[in-house]
Amino acid sequence: MKGALLRRLCRGALASPKLLPTEANPALRSSPSFTRAISNLEGLGVTYGLICALAGRGIAVKDRAFHNLDKSELEKNGATLVEKLSGTPLYVRGSIIAGAPEISKPQFAKLLKQVTSHISSVSNIFVQDGAIGSSPKCDAKVRVISDNPSAILSLSNILWETPSRAISHDTCPLTVYIAGSISSSAKEALGLGSQVSTGFAAADVERSSLVLCGKAFADANAVKDALSALAAPIISARGGLPLSARLLVLGESVILLFAPEHTIRSCSELQKVLTSMDSGVTLSSHGAAPFFLTKHSSASDVLKKPTSTIFVMADSTGVFPSISKLSPGQAAYHFLAGYQDGKFVPAYIKGLSPIYLQELAKALFLQLKENDIPSFLINVNDGGKHVSGKELLELVESTLSNKLPESKPNAPDSKVGDLKGKFKSFLLGKFQELPEEFCF
Repeated sequence: MKGALLRRLCRGALASPKLLPTEANPALRSSPSFTRAISNLEGLGVTYGLICALAGRGIAVKDRAFHNLDKSELEKNGATLVEKLSGTPLYVRGSIIAGAPEISKPQFAKLLKQVTSHISSVSNIFVQDGAIGSSPKCDAKVRVISDNPSAILSLSNILWETPSRAISHDTCPLTVYIAGSISSSAKEALGLGSQVSTGFAAADVERSSLVLCGKAFADANAVKDALSALAAPIISARGGLPLSARLLVLGESVILLFAPEHTIRSCSELQKVLTSMDSGVTLSSHGAAPFFLTKHSSASDVLKKPTSTIFVMADSTGVFPSISKLSPGQAAYHFLAGYQDGKFVPAYIKGLSPIYLQELAKALFLQLKENDIPSFLINVNDGGKHVSGKELLELVESTLSNKLPESKPNAPDSKVGDLKGKFKSFLLGKFQELPEEFCF
């Protein structure tokens, strides 16, 4: 009886998601039968609002929908910790910077339809709400809809908590659809055939949607890469700068750190003072906040204006000293270049980005200038001598006291001119025109 009622309500909402049953017939809302029906649904752990919200995403609740369960409740419903995965295929549409195979609009639409149909066919649906970014002013709300509780448990270790009604009041939340069982037709939608055994992920920036099939939810790196790309336009629209950076906490000071992944991984001393190994920070007028849950129990430690900004680069020519202070224009220039031993990694982003990097650099320039945040450039390959982890941390600490160690360039003018020309050629070739404040 209750299951049939659920299915009727879901079918009605799915047939006309813009006009809910009670809106089509206002008298229905106050009728005793409707009140009893909703009471019955809530007894099953399903609210009418949740049913309609899921229906708006193409999902019908067959029997039960569990909303925002805590860890113990998830475990009671069968959630277990799944072995971590890596190397999960990630397909994306709408990314300006290539970093993953593309998926076409029809392919994603076909895949999404198959996944929502699958989730609608299971007895129990698990829904969890969270956020990317610990600052409620500039975060991106996320709703996760899964056919299994283990996936919810995995993502709850990534996303920040958000108030229960935040999603329903949000204008552009992200949606993550998780289908633990990969059907052959779902793989065929992307032309994967039998080459993917454990799972795959597909994201559509335009739809603000991520699909995780199989055990893809257990690949934290793939999930975070996809969520970072999907969240960037939303964070930007809310006045934040989505940056591929990390936050470093030394006493009461917070440092915004841009550094290549291999430098972070090879420096255990630095890792001890990072809020998180994950790259992803929102910088705004409210302060700096990490994208994902950190080892710090409270985000309040890092919701403050950075004391300084540090750009780590590698150059063995002797043109750059081990450390130097930058103007806001120089900081934006080196941010946009992301120079590492002869290669350029614009904005320090090696993955996906749906944001125009030149505009991001301009916004960073204004943040540094208007908030009077000092910036520094650290060369970890000074004159061919690689800086150790301990030395790097000492250089970072020196920026707080403004007592920088004496360090001078050790290259002839010809080398300086050559490297300047290399920077200019790359940046103008990629971005055509730069603000006059941006300089070497």
